[in-house]
Amino acid sequence: MNKRIEELAPAGIWKNFKKITQIPRPSKKEARIVEYVKKFGENLGLETHVDDVGNIVIRKPATTGMENRKGVIFQAHLDMVPQKNSDKQHDFEKDPIEAYMDGDWVKASGTTLGADNGIGVAAMLAVLESKSLSHGPIDALFTIDEETGMTGAFALKPGQLKGEILLNLDSEDEGEMYIGCAGGMDGNIEFEYIAEKVPLGYVPYLIKISGLKGGHSGIDISLGRGNSNLVLFRLLWKAERVNGLRLCEVEGGNMRNAIPREAHAIVLVPEGNEKTFLELTREYEKTVSGELAATEPDLRIEWSKTDMPVRMIQADLQKRLIASVYSCPNGTIRMTDGIPELVETSTNLAIVKTDPSRIHVNCLLRSSVDSAKENLANSMRALFEMAGAHVSFTGSYPGWKPNMDSSIMKTMDKVYQTKYGKKLEIKAIHAGLECGIIGGVYPNLDMVSFGPTIRHPHSPDEKVHVASVQKFWDFLVDTLKNIPVK
Repeated sequence: MNKRIEELAPAGIWKNFKKITQIPRPSKKEARIVEYVKKFGENLGLETHVDDVGNIVIRKPATTGMENRKGVIFQAHLDMVPQKNSDKQHDFEKDPIEAYMDGDWVKASGTTLGADNGIGVAAMLAVLESKSLSHGPIDALFTIDEETGMTGAFALKPGQLKGEILLNLDSEDEGEMYIGCAGGMDGNIEFEYIAEKVPLGYVPYLIKISGLKGGHSGIDISLGRGNSNLVLFRLLWKAERVNGLRLCEVEGGNMRNAIPREAHAIVLVPEGNEKTFLELTREYEKTVSGELAATEPDLRIEWSKTDMPVRMIQADLQKRLIASVYSCPNGTIRMTDGIPELVETSTNLAIVKTDPSRIHVNCLLRSSVDSAKENLANSMRALFEMAGAHVSFTGSYPGWKPNMDSSIMKTMDKVYQTKYGKKLEIKAIHAGLECGIIGGVYPNLDMVSFGPTIRHPHSPDEKVHVASVQKFWDFLVDTLKNIPVK
């Protein structure tokens, strides 16, 4: 298949998605995409509002004969996760995404694609500009900053939206419908220190962890993938004890909601211990590569001599830092009772980074059970406070409790069965959707989430299945025709 992206079907989605890929839109840097969508609505002559934080609501009146249908709110987020391979030169605040066809999938060259949630945004733009669809009253809600705090959804106020049904377009498996999601919170751990001068008698080494798959810290957390921070700190813990290693600098991960793929550290090895350090590192590489052979076949652990750093971390703090990060909970904590394939509680050891006076450790905790989320936070607080760190938890957002009596769920399931001859798979998801927050402001909304098939979001392996986008669009169109009357 050699078509350009904008030539794929359905034309309305792909034409708009191609344009979106040309507009840089990492989280908290959405000004250009906000302006683009605002002008898009205004140029169509539609009622368009931008609130104080940058959320956009565009209203489209019902088509003739559909005025008595319940109002529908379409919702998607404008920002994307900026992740790239280490050998890719790309500035997410300036450069367009290089999307291309690869068989039945659309991918990006060395970066995240932004199909999460760009396909949902593109579908909403296609609905707004279409002159052939049959539909009742529509509100199109485009939120900002979903990926790093859901601050757009948190800023919504009563009265901004008029519909009775919310269709969230931020799910990633065609043929599935989500009616619930996990809540989450950010863990913020900080160590303060005064750097020490580097003494004589040490050899500086750079240790690099790379080649991991990474992925979405909710959707992919149960896949057993490696976490670059834990791979690195496991080695640091061993080398500290065996070789007298001293730590000068460490950096791993850069997004709370992305499983970290790469990490590095600059360390000092006593001159007499170089041989045992290198032997330990080689043996460690074999061990970890063997453990993760099935999930991380491209894992690389590299080490090389480097320039002498100007500072190092105090010995006592180094010991406390390495031990606490190495011991930090990570990955799946508990599965959901009665639904063994669904994660209930998890955490992602997302970021570890030093600067000249502080060391930052950031995690994203998720759970569909509020008490379990609180318990996980308390256990992490106990661990890191014992290690002498300052600990806080921020950005807590609620889960979305499933409503098995949802009217729109039943309507859409019937539409799907009629169209495709099989039932929708009705599920909850271990990821944060904005539905829980929006539902807190508009408690009477009937909400569901659906979308096309997207794989490996939040990583440079992200891809969207072309045929599923057509099915997603056709299903969306037929859903609008069958929205219940008021």
